[in-house]
Amino acid sequence: MLDQVYACLGGPGGARQGRNVMLYKDSVPHVEVGVELIAPCVLDRPVIGSSLPAGQVAMTVHRGAYAGLGLAHERVVRWCAAAGRTLAGPRWEIYGDWRDNPADLETEVYYLLR
Repeated sequence: MLDQVYACLGGPGGARQGRNVMLYKDSVPHVEVGVELIAPCVLDRPVIGSSLPAGQVAMTVHRGAYAGLGLAHERVVRWCAAAGRTLAGPRWEIYGDWRDNPADLETEVYYLLR
């Protein structure tokens, strides 16, 4: 799906963009994939504008290969349960800059709280 986003943003003049984002809207999961925009721009279907949910979150930073992201999610969920915090449903990942060495990758993992 990111290929469609990049194709849309890379058109004439190109849009200034930030990090890649994956938003899991619920537990099904219904997913939105995109990039942070540095400035507003015109989007062509099927690419649409969206925003991350607002509110208090629990988060962690995962350092390492993407295969380990499941453990990062589990840790946030366990922390919330131990701290008596209720998850609202949406969760998302924000991916740091690409690194050839998987050990150097950083991914932020967020869970919206009630």
